[in-house]
Amino acid sequence: MQRTVGILTLGCKVNQYESEAIAEAFERAGFTLSAPTNPCDIYVINTCTVTGESDRKARQLLRRLAKENPDALLLVTGCYAQARPDEIAALGLAHYICGNDNKLSLVEAAKALLAADQPPEKAIIAVNDIEKAALEPMCITRSPRTRAYVKIEDGCENRCTYCAIPAARGRVRSKPLQDIVDEVKALIAGGCLEVVLTGIETASWGRDLGALRLPDLLEAIDKIAGPARIRLGSLDPSLFRAETVERLAKLTHLAPHFHLSIQSGSSAVLAAMRRKYNRDQALAGIRRLREAIPSVELTADFIVGFPGESDTDFADTLDFARQAAFLQMHVFTYSKRENTPAATMKGQLDEATKKARSAALIACGEALRQARLQSALQAPLQAVLFETYEQGLAIGHTDSFLPVAMPSNKPLHGVLLPVRITEIKGDLLLAERRKD
Repeated sequence: MQRTVGILTLGCKVNQYESEAIAEAFERAGFTLSAPTNPCDIYVINTCTVTGESDRKARQLLRRLAKENPDALLLVTGCYAQARPDEIAALGLAHYICGNDNKLSLVEAAKALLAADQPPEKAIIAVNDIEKAALEPMCITRSPRTRAYVKIEDGCENRCTYCAIPAARGRVRSKPLQDIVDEVKALIAGGCLEVVLTGIETASWGRDLGALRLPDLLEAIDKIAGPARIRLGSLDPSLFRAETVERLAKLTHLAPHFHLSIQSGSSAVLAAMRRKYNRDQALAGIRRLREAIPSVELTADFIVGFPGESDTDFADTLDFARQAAFLQMHVFTYSKRENTPAATMKGQLDEATKKARSAALIACGEALRQARLQSALQAPLQAVLFETYEQGLAIGHTDSFLPVAMPSNKPLHGVLLPVRITEIKGDLLLAERRKD
């Protein structure tokens, strides 16, 4: 009898990629994948620890699965498992816990647990020193979504004062260039029309590979991309130096959309966060992008309420966002993470202040989004890769990540079509099928 496996993923695109690699490894071993909402013999929880709320969600999920599926094996991996395996084990619910350098060990662990007469009384913990870890070889051959995520590196060495992720992911380890090219080539050959290159610190790819840097990888992929779009995951704005932007602008298949981990528009706050750039440097990089790639759209992450953030600092962030003219902004309120320098900094802000600043920046982002959608009406001819279908509308994105909906009598999942944008409806651009 084939055993069923349900995989639940919390957190970032890197986790999503790794969950897909885990899923393919289980299938190769003879297991059957099932939706995690179904009763399964085995559940894998791939956790995140970017915030305290992420940890809480992982514990809540583990408790729910144990309650609803008392006979199932519960396997836990990911950043929370790497950072606090003993905390997870203390719940008395997990059977196997592994970290971020041996996620594929889940398959052999499941086999061993199934072969045993009964589950272990205590969780088996297989978490290694992440600072000494090599990059775990992983590869996917397909994607369940319209776009495929491909992990090109792991780890981060920035040591930002608010972030717990470097302790859970370790130093930068890059996947070899040819391995990435081969993986992307296979995905495109299988019909994938958009590939997102992602990592814990995507812009650091190649730092451990000698002279290679991210533009070298992009140029190699650009030669084999065919009809597909290549998109990049979250980027540090310090990447956009003049020479790099010049090389990016020459690429044929790179989507003109970049998601930036800005975090603040105040130089004082950026310094306290220990980011690698200041306000002026980030704005200069954005200007270079807009001059070199006129169709570019930008999205961004911000943290509000960082310790010591003054009214003036927050005003600088609002002004920065307006100057950058982002298509979309993800706004997070600062939350303490254990064993990070920011957790003990002076000037911790109260929750009411953080909430008010979050609301103000979100409102700013919504206004900016409407302005960017309005500007899109000036260039109505677009190609859209459709992803979802809701109430008679096929919904997808242009190469610059403009959100588009088009009336359709059927889903158009994974179909790339030329459209003509006609109007704005809420947060979407409405379009009709282009006939020319």
